[in-house]
Amino acid sequence: MSSRPVRVRSERAGPARRGPSRRARRALLSAVCALAVLLGVGFGVLGGEDPGPAPVPTASTQLPPSPSAPTSAPATPTTGATEPPPPVTATPGTALAALAQLPVRGRAPQTGYDRDQYGEGWVDTDRNGCDTRNDVLARDLTAEQFRPGTRDCVVTSGVLLDPYSGATILFQRGQGTSELVQIDHVVALSNSWQTGAQGWDAATRVAFANDPLNLLAVDGGLNSQKRDGDAATWLPPDRGYRCAYVARQVAVKVSYGLWTTQAEHDAMATVLATCPEQLVPVG
Repeated sequence: MSSRPVRVRSERAGPARRGPSRRARRALLSAVCALAVLLGVGFGVLGGEDPGPAPVPTASTQLPPSPSAPTSAPATPTTGATEPPPPVTATPGTALAALAQLPVRGRAPQTGYDRDQYGEGWVDTDRNGCDTRNDVLARDLTAEQFRPGTRDCVVTSGVLLDPYSGATILFQRGQGTSELVQIDHVVALSNSWQTGAQGWDAATRVAFANDPLNLLAVDGGLNSQKRDGDAATWLPPDRGYRCAYVARQVAVKVSYGLWTTQAEHDAMATVLATCPEQLVPVG
């Protein structure tokens, strides 16, 4: 019996089956997304609630402040205008106490004012044989010399320590030199006219214009600069003399019953506040 070789038939395994291709997976994913969108829209159409826009906070529903936001300090309660400082108690006999006696009013018009309303120049009111100008020069100058035969009345020369500037001025009577030293009305005649003198009689005005309390020998240039200024518009350049100057103005106004304007009163008070014990001069 012949033997034949047995041939075993081998079958080649085919390639393994693969899952869906990449293109198929993308198509499937797109279909799922489309279905999800349709389901969401359908939910709204079939009765789902549209959340709508977020509510805007109103005055009654303000959001609480952020914890990190700084909180403002509580407002300080106001108590109205600043209270004025308490009045200064002035010592009797001082210029500050005398100032409190002066009434404060508005300035009267200058209508009718004329220097001649106060007499024609310097007169001899005290009847000592000398006019007031020479009396004041003799009082305020040092090393004064008199014209012979005038009973020590007419001053011809002397030395003035000017109270307004502190300067030393040599006085020599004569044309072009006499005006270097002038006699100042501390309360100007025009100022007195506008603060009460309009109602005086002629004799009172003459007495006022020649009263030694209201007169000082001073630097002629500063007297011209002052003109008819009051304490609100003019004060001596020498600050060390301002207290004495204002005290004399106050004394004159009290003696003659004159008033001050508000600005003048305030200027006087400002000066005298720096020297509350400044006494009122008596002559």
